[in-house]
Amino acid sequence: MVYAKISQVAHYAPEQVVTNNDLAQIMDTSDEWISSRTGIRQRHISKDENTSDLATKVAESLIQKAGISAEELDFVIVATISPDSSMPSTAARVQGNIGASHAFAYDVTAACSGFVFALATAEKFILSGSYKKGIVIGAEVLSKTLDWSDRSTAVLFGDGAGGVLLETSDQQHFLAESLNTDGSKGGLESGKTRVTSPFADNNEEVNPFLQMDGRSIFDFTVRTVSSSIKAILEEVEEPDYFLLHQANIRILDKMAKKINVDREKFLANMMHFGNTSAASIPILLSESVDKGIIKLDGSQTVLLSGFGGGLTWGTLIVKI
Repeated sequence: MVYAKISQVAHYAPEQVVTNNDLAQIMDTSDEWISSRTGIRQRHISKDENTSDLATKVAESLIQKAGISAEELDFVIVATISPDSSMPSTAARVQGNIGASHAFAYDVTAACSGFVFALATAEKFILSGSYKKGIVIGAEVLSKTLDWSDRSTAVLFGDGAGGVLLETSDQQHFLAESLNTDGSKGGLESGKTRVTSPFADNNEEVNPFLQMDGRSIFDFTVRTVSSSIKAILEEVEEPDYFLLHQANIRILDKMAKKINVDREKFLANMMHFGNTSAASIPILLSESVDKGIIKLDGSQTVLLSGFGGGLTWGTLIVKI
């Protein structure tokens, strides 16, 4: 039996750091207002790099760490809601940039759950026996999707990318999975496009910027996502660490209580990166490996859980 394992991790963020005090210079907000409500104190914001540029940096790092050639890759999957363009996909741009000539490539659009959805999909490719090696990346340049005069949204997000190299293994590493969608609540988080066809009945102006009903998303996460995580924990032993989407420090506090798990097991870095949507979980995973918290030697288990626009939520428990 062939299984899949995460063999390498990497992350990258733009050099420019924008603090809460910096934001206070351009909008009616303050460090105290933002940090007390979210835990966020700063975020990385791109000056001239696009989403595929960030993802390419991660892909190159994964290849370098593994000591392999890009031509050995069978697939490149990028989770993003801020692609360079509608086509080619961000993943196709990355595939071309790194010279992964034998890999197929495509994007996954599932907002803050995107990396979990993409990783779950990639595992199935390995399990099929037809593919041996591939990379899964979450990458966002959300700064290009924001209305920077809207303090309720703009202060939350940051740019960055993180990813993993997935390879074959003779042991099972993916222990449990739960993927979910409720499209009836999709309006809680959105960025709409304008219809401009001369044949359309409705060519009304719409707001193209990322918008979010923060309170409803918060309540949904604490209620629905915590129940989903509790259910999946009944299938396995309690993981060593919980790596949840990095949206709000108060969500982590409440989730720990809801599922009755030691808060110390919930890792966090939104203080430094903000909400990077599909990139948040792989950035946190990679940073935790760099710090020696997670060993990447098969001795630990981690719970990865994303939740957000769609509405989508997904959880994986992985031996890592």
